[in-house]
Amino acid sequence: MADVPAWLAAARARAEQPPRSPREPLHVDGAVVGSVEPALAQRWVEAGLPVRRTDAGWHVEGSVHAGSSTETGADAALAALARWLHDAGLAGRWRDERLAVTDAGGRVLGAVERSVVRAFGITTFAVHLIGCADDGRVWVQKRALDKAIDPGLWDTTMGGQVAAGEAVETSLARETMEEAGLDVAALLDLQPAPRITFRRPVEEGWLVEHIDVFTATLPAGAEPVNRDGEVERFECLDLTALEARLAAAEFTLEATLILAAWLQRRSGAPAD
Repeated sequence: MADVPAWLAAARARAEQPPRSPREPLHVDGAVVGSVEPALAQRWVEAGLPVRRTDAGWHVEGSVHAGSSTETGADAALAALARWLHDAGLAGRWRDERLAVTDAGGRVLGAVERSVVRAFGITTFAVHLIGCADDGRVWVQKRALDKAIDPGLWDTTMGGQVAAGEAVETSLARETMEEAGLDVAALLDLQPAPRITFRRPVEEGWLVEHIDVFTATLPAGAEPVNRDGEVERFECLDLTALEARLAAAEFTLEATLILAAWLQRRSGAPAD
């Protein structure tokens, strides 16, 4: 097995870290959907919010059963908790975007404002595109300086969250058009790559995220052009320049591991 470069070993270690503070399971409709710091959950209880404590952890109240289906009554309870977090200054920038709340098996139990998912320790889903030029170079983007997360760092051609109610393929098409101005249907040899999962503490709480990765080649002469203001610029790098920037920690952690795995597959090296 080839030696792992120090920069890659450090990135892998950062992607799998324990929480900074103890966390306890957070339940919706009887299923674990995330985790929460006990002191924070107790503040919710004291504020009269729809949460109760049991031996199994903390339960968000509000699910409504209707025959054989479950209404998303938990959404109202989650929304109340989200608004409290925002008002208390414990949430990120309010996005007015909702992400799915799922159990360990992927069953959707509700949706919640994107900016609070880390406080809840909810598993999120993202999609990234590695877009190559027809000469083998790879397109990368520099994140806008006003981005809430990792401003000014380099990233894959496109990276975005899977919104509540969206299929991964729908999110891929939407985000690719918004961030890079590219029509997925026009890309060549679009292929899925292995999913990458992150578990690590962040400022807002606890991040657990599954990232579905796709690779493709842009048509000859095509270049990505940002449409949503979230990208400062794009560059097309040869593989030597890409690895040098990865080693210099110029990319987000997610992009570092996504692109490192892609480089490893291109080289034909066995997975380690």
